[in-house]
Amino acid sequence: MNNRTILGAFAATALFAAPALAELDLEKDELTFGFIKLTDMAPLAVAYEQGYFLDEGLFVTLEAQANWKVLLDGVIDGQLDGAHMLAGQPLAATIGYGTEAHIVTPFSMDLNGNGITVSNEVWEMMKPNIPTMDDGRPQHPISAEALKPVVESFWAEGKPFNMGMVFPVSTHNYELRYWLAAGGINPGYYSPDNVTGQIGAEVFLSVTPPPQMPATLEAGTISGYCVGEPWNQQAVFKGIGVPVITDYELWKNNPEKVFGITAEFAEQYPNTTRAVTKALIRAAIWLDENDNANREEAVEILSRPEYVGADAEVIANSMTGTFEYEKGDVREVPDFNVFFRYNATYPFYSDAVWYLTQMRRWGQIAEPQTDAWYDETAKSVYRPDIYLEAARMLVDEGLADEADFPWDSDGYKAPTPAADIIDGIPYDGRAPNAYLDSLPIGLKGDQTVVGDQIQG
Repeated sequence: MNNRTILGAFAATALFAAPALAELDLEKDELTFGFIKLTDMAPLAVAYEQGYFLDEGLFVTLEAQANWKVLLDGVIDGQLDGAHMLAGQPLAATIGYGTEAHIVTPFSMDLNGNGITVSNEVWEMMKPNIPTMDDGRPQHPISAEALKPVVESFWAEGKPFNMGMVFPVSTHNYELRYWLAAGGINPGYYSPDNVTGQIGAEVFLSVTPPPQMPATLEAGTISGYCVGEPWNQQAVFKGIGVPVITDYELWKNNPEKVFGITAEFAEQYPNTTRAVTKALIRAAIWLDENDNANREEAVEILSRPEYVGADAEVIANSMTGTFEYEKGDVREVPDFNVFFRYNATYPFYSDAVWYLTQMRRWGQIAEPQTDAWYDETAKSVYRPDIYLEAARMLVDEGLADEADFPWDSDGYKAPTPAADIIDGIPYDGRAPNAYLDSLPIGLKGDQTVVGDQIQG
């Protein structure tokens, strides 16, 4: 899909219809961006389909990728100019966990958007442990405390309890671990010598690509998973599983994907980077404006095979402000997918710090780090300076509202209050080590993982 091919169709009307955009002297105008088939790649699809890339003089090709590793490698080796990325990927690459490369992000793609689903068998075993509302439906949010006796019964029968997540440095891995630990279940640790993440685990987590989650669950290989949409709703439609919690219920308005480019790209092509960021901001505004009025159109776009390729009905189930847990149990979740509200697109340092704390919590960062290290690492990857330059141009062009951007932010959000997180533990990005010490399960202070033991 290369939108240079459709430029001619716009040429005749461009002089009259195009907004009065500021001229950027683009260093590179033909770009290829990668994505994974998930609902939250929407800003890329919308920027393409609504002509926002073309407005900036950018001729963009969008290419679906097989998995997150292939996508990251493509950005690093230059086959891709940028990509829809797991927020943990630029951070992990920059600190040398896994593939080492300096990746930066000038744009956060969304908030929320994930869920945790269990098999029908596990759901039936969990239900006696879950309080019900007056109408008999389960009371949400559902704590992993309801899963704990199920896990214990599996082990008592000599069966491991397996769950899927999409990548070792994915939000999904950290959210699934967070939910399990909040319910008193140890999801296991990583060490430099053992990168399975299963050291001391009561639940074994393993990688499954997002579109394959429902089939893997149906095959019985895993008993549950954490993934983005539409692959939780797909389990409901197929009748093979039940989503037990959304990440909005886990941590209200938590950060999700980012748009990632190499630091070299940002340095070599600064105007191109600003132009891309402008187009993505416009796409995010379009996705959320007028109380999500454009979401039905967005669903139609995303359902196309070149994008997500799931049934429109499945995508709409979460994308349009509802979420279906069990068949027929549809509840209002207006902020399940947020693309622009609540400064969703601003790359906050505090979001980066949270991901880094989870890497440290579970041993992916093997040694203790100072608070200053977390701050410096966040600032080397998250680039609100580029974001605000792009936003300022949009405001000056009359394409965005001044009031919609946090111009005076120091890059840190106000602490997330205890009431917004499932375990009732507040999060302050300015104090990462104090935050780690407050979590009941996970590495703290000078602790390290040696062999299968925590020392320190």
